[in-house]
Amino acid sequence: MEYIVSARKYRPMSFDSVVGQSALTTTLKNAVKSGKLAHAYLFCGPRGVGKTTCARIFAKAINCQNPTEDGEACNCCESCQSFNEQRSFNIFELDAASNNSVENIKTLMEQTRIPPQVGRYKVFIIDEVHMLSTAAFNAFLKTLEEPPAHVIFILATTEKHKILPTILSRCQIYDFERMTVANTINHLKKVAEKEGITYEEQALELIAEKADGGMRDALSIFDQAASFCQGNITYQKVIEDLNVLDSENYFKIIDNALENKVSDIMLLLNGILGKGFDGGNLINGLSGHVRNLLMAKDPVTIPLLECSQQQAQKYQQQAQKCPTPFLYRTLKIMNQCDVNYKQSSSKRLLVELTLIQVAQITQADDKDVPVAGRSPKRLKSLFSPISNSQPHQAMQVAEVEKKEDTPLSTNQPSLSNPSKTEETVDSPATAANSSVPPPLTPPRGEYGWHPFVSQIQAGEYRFHFQRHTKRTRKARLPERAGGQRPQSCQPIYAGRPGTAMDVDVQSHASTNGRHGFQTQECRTEDNKLPGH
Repeated sequence: MEYIVSARKYRPMSFDSVVGQSALTTTLKNAVKSGKLAHAYLFCGPRGVGKTTCARIFAKAINCQNPTEDGEACNCCESCQSFNEQRSFNIFELDAASNNSVENIKTLMEQTRIPPQVGRYKVFIIDEVHMLSTAAFNAFLKTLEEPPAHVIFILATTEKHKILPTILSRCQIYDFERMTVANTINHLKKVAEKEGITYEEQALELIAEKADGGMRDALSIFDQAASFCQGNITYQKVIEDLNVLDSENYFKIIDNALENKVSDIMLLLNGILGKGFDGGNLINGLSGHVRNLLMAKDPVTIPLLECSQQQAQKYQQQAQKCPTPFLYRTLKIMNQCDVNYKQSSSKRLLVELTLIQVAQITQADDKDVPVAGRSPKRLKSLFSPISNSQPHQAMQVAEVEKKEDTPLSTNQPSLSNPSKTEETVDSPATAANSSVPPPLTPPRGEYGWHPFVSQIQAGEYRFHFQRHTKRTRKARLPERAGGQRPQSCQPIYAGRPGTAMDVDVQSHASTNGRHGFQTQECRTEDNKLPGH
């Protein structure tokens, strides 16, 4: 007897036998029962969830001569029997992946003109419709919008976003859901009982997780495992056959990370890679494991775990040990590793570094490594107020020199009130007893002044005042004491040791011929320029 794979042998033949699409099948049965049928349907969803199967069941129910009360086909009339025996002339299937040209669509349009010989409708099932070319889509628009009364189109696709919006607007759209792990396990149990195969429930759970929501994939893996295990499907044999990493490794990695056992994690990683497993798959599997731990921490999100009840209890037990910030930080580190994995030239080193970072999240000493959940250290201010800072070395030297001469009075505007001047006279006794000279208060202009001390040269200390001004031309700088202009483009105000200078800076615009320029003057307390 010819061997038939389980995906074909146990393909559903009625709406009730479809797994995991109860809402959608109920809608289709009600449409058949009421006779309110649209002229175009679009079935979209992931692979292996029953799109083509439901399209065939729906086409058979439409042409059934004696449908049941709930909208199912009777499987007894001539139309149903011809469909079951694959000799029906009313149902046509077209693979758009290999028939995607305009000529194929024109041939299809010619077939729609002929009415059905048996039954009420001609049903055209176009699978993988997103593979049609743009020209074929445009040629199909008019027929799809206004087909003959005896024609119904059923389109199936896995990529709805590739279909033109004008096609979508002409169809009733049905979105198929992914298969849950529980529904997949229940269906595999029924198939195993019919085939006389013994199994371990944990092995079926692993097959369902490997299928990733596709029933056809689950049945294909089931056939592979049944052949390898010779009729007795066990968990260890399925792991060996499918080359799947045991989930116990993920539990061990997290336990060691919580205890900061980096060496144990490195040894475990070396054993995993030695068995031929890819480091990227390990990171992806560990990310899914941490996600499940995060879902298991809250009873409200436990139903989001796509696993058996026994496995969910294991997740809950380990989740109680894991702080929530630890899980957040681990997911972030894993995601960054997954992004950089393909571009990395040393993939193993990247995986090792990632696991080391995970193991260091919860370490007690947080002096060097920031720990999730703790606020970062606050840095001290790099700049302290002028009044609290220590005097500059130049000021200290100047104070020593001031003891030899009698200081003059200083008339400087106050920083708090620029318009108000404060007159101070320092006696020799005060100057001798003073260890810190009074702070230099520079004049404040329209744009603000910034004092800084330059250097000590030949026993003469100089204070630079820098003003941010917008010049139309290069500023003409005044001569400083000694009749020499400063080399820098900023004005320099200098005084002899032991003397004080009242600085009065005026910025004004003057005209020299037809050239306008801006000058800055500095005058002493007797209203004379330095050097005059």
